[in-house]
Amino acid sequence: MITPFRPDGSLDLEAAQRVATGLVDQGNDALIINGTTGEAPTTTDEEKVELVRAVLAAVGDRAQVLAGVGSNNTAHTVESAKAAEAAGAHGLLVVTPYYNKPPQDGIKAHFTAVADATGLPVLVYDIPGRAGVPITTETLLALSEHPRIVAVKDAKGDVAGTTKVLANSDLAYYCGADELNLAWLSIGAVGIASVVAHVASPQYRGLIDAVVAGDLATAQQIDRRLVPAVEAIMTRTQGAIMVKAALKLAGVIEHATMRSPLIEATPEQLDWLTTDLKTAGLIA
Repeated sequence: MITPFRPDGSLDLEAAQRVATGLVDQGNDALIINGTTGEAPTTTDEEKVELVRAVLAAVGDRAQVLAGVGSNNTAHTVESAKAAEAAGAHGLLVVTPYYNKPPQDGIKAHFTAVADATGLPVLVYDIPGRAGVPITTETLLALSEHPRIVAVKDAKGDVAGTTKVLANSDLAYYCGADELNLAWLSIGAVGIASVVAHVASPQYRGLIDAVVAGDLATAQQIDRRLVPAVEAIMTRTQGAIMVKAALKLAGVIEHATMRSPLIEATPEQLDWLTTDLKTAGLIA
């Protein structure tokens, strides 16, 4: 979920609650707070806790609320995990340590330390394009033996590796790349962790329901209709930039303010976005 800011860059908790409530109303059964799309690198530890508490207050028991706590410092990640648990989060999103490119044994030790630190279930986030290193199939299988490491948000795009993990563990998979949602659901993912769902939640709810019902034709139709929206939000510039712009176009948020180093969408990008969202049938 995005993190709304006021024009002066300050945290807008009321807007966050409105966004969260709207997402749950439109079919999301869980929300991830303080992730990449939430501009977590630019929010303070205190703001992250405030966001978790505000969203929990807004959605109550209607949805699970997961807190992004990952960093490239294991000790800090452990502290963040404990703070999220104290704030009431239902689970944790923990990304691969980024930039310092640890070996696989280091990655395993990192996730194990975080999972040991609280009683919360852990969603491991495998995104080598941002982290710089993948979580290998062997490491994922080893991590699956931990009782609180229960799921993977996958943005690696390795069909064979994912299938092997699914075949040899109880890890639940969530697609973390909107262009692959249908493909990952078809091989056994149980859901999606989506950016585009900010403006296409009913459509993605329908996509998942169609897959569960075995209605591949309907799932394909929905997936293909959303191609322009996925391209507009995920390929023109950073997804967080474009999805805030999309939410503003849709009238969900008043301001599309970003925190530096991210910047708001340019007029040209807004023109592309408007055209593509209209083509996808998401705005009038």
